[in-house]
Amino acid sequence: MSDTTRLSPGDTAPEFTLTDDTGAEVALADFLGRKVIVYFYPAAMTPGCTKQACDFTDSLDSLQAAGYEVLGISPDKPEKLAKFREKESLSIRLLSDPGKSVMKQYAAFGEKKLYGKVVEGVIRSTIVVDEDGKVFLAQYNVKATGHVAKLRRDLALNDA
Repeated sequence: MSDTTRLSPGDTAPEFTLTDDTGAEVALADFLGRKVIVYFYPAAMTPGCTKQACDFTDSLDSLQAAGYEVLGISPDKPEKLAKFREKESLSIRLLSDPGKSVMKQYAAFGEKKLYGKVVEGVIRSTIVVDEDGKVFLAQYNVKATGHVAKLRRDLALNDA
């Protein structure tokens, strides 16, 4: 059962510091003054998560040009994330949350339906944090395929 409430626009984004695929520590506070797309995904090197990570990588230049950084967070260990980055030529930052503490703070871990059954797991979610560390957009149970295109529409970036 999820013990956290889903985030809504205007909420303060929970602060975190996680290790990335290179072993460096990355904190949300590092991005104050910039917009950050924080997306949560269940597992590196699975078909849906690979599609989503590749879509974010393909869009990274235009997202950065519009002032957005992208952080992908999964429960995978940094070593697996490094293999994922290498195998798929990813340019986005991949962060490791093996204890799922950040996922729980962001309500991106909890009960979900999988093949008709209720299970506990990572809820594919995207939170856009503004320059002041506030939630600008919160999307839960997103689809892996087509999500980046939808997000670009929601952020009015299709002309960027």
